[in-house]
Amino acid sequence: MDSKLYTKQKTKKSGTNFYYSFLFLPKIKREAIYTIYSFCRHSDDIVDDAATPDHARRQLDRWRNELEASYQGTPNHPIAVALTDVLEHFSIPKRYFHELIDGMEMDLHRTRYETFEELSTYCYHAASVVGLMCIEIFGYRSPTARDYAINLGKALQMTNILRDVGDDAQKGRIYLPAEDYQRFHLTEQDLLEQRYSPAFIEFMKFEVDRTRAFYNLAKVSYERRDHHLLFPAEIMRKIYSRILDRIVQDEYEVFSRRISIPKQRKILYALQEWTRGRMRGLVEWAPTL
Repeated sequence: MDSKLYTKQKTKKSGTNFYYSFLFLPKIKREAIYTIYSFCRHSDDIVDDAATPDHARRQLDRWRNELEASYQGTPNHPIAVALTDVLEHFSIPKRYFHELIDGMEMDLHRTRYETFEELSTYCYHAASVVGLMCIEIFGYRSPTARDYAINLGKALQMTNILRDVGDDAQKGRIYLPAEDYQRFHLTEQDLLEQRYSPAFIEFMKFEVDRTRAFYNLAKVSYERRDHHLLFPAEIMRKIYSRILDRIVQDEYEVFSRRISIPKQRKILYALQEWTRGRMRGLVEWAPTL
């Protein structure tokens, strides 16, 4: 299969919220983002689908070799082939990809986090580096755009973690820091057994407030003059902040069902942000798309 078609189909098939932020990008950027997403998705799938942690580590090492081959122009895997083409048009530091793979590898040996500092490091590797890759494709002029990508990535990852507390518990995994839930007199077993209680509600309120602080940090770092370039990231911010709002509206009951946003509303958010981006671009300068 053609490498670009492969990455497009992998992205669309995943059902990711990211897909909606890609809809209004110019073709060259849209295809590049499909490739970046597919690289990240494949890295995650290696860990999730491997029979054993040792097998996953071997697979990740081979994937790192494919990454090196992409930068040398000699890849074999269709995603790595597509990445070579992306690298001809966009300058993306190789370390971002290695940091992403390192983050996926963390899931092989860590199922608990004691402090938020530890979790924040994981969020950087799992999400912030993805944002840093993406803004190199979107384009930006502001010197604070990287801070925006880092903080927004942490906000999105924390939203995922809060939404998926129940799903992760079923897998024996707790991302939220022990120092936090113990502060609210909860135990590891309370989370693993998905006990919905007043103490759990207070704990979740605390984590939601912390997550909103990262959205606010991203907002502070965001310059409106870049909106016609960074509108895809703003689509993601809007979708995921609405998911966070839904968690609150549902009184933090994240055990019985997975909270989501209807497809039609995601498309609406994408259209709104694209329209704003076009207006900003036409008023201030012609976007270099």
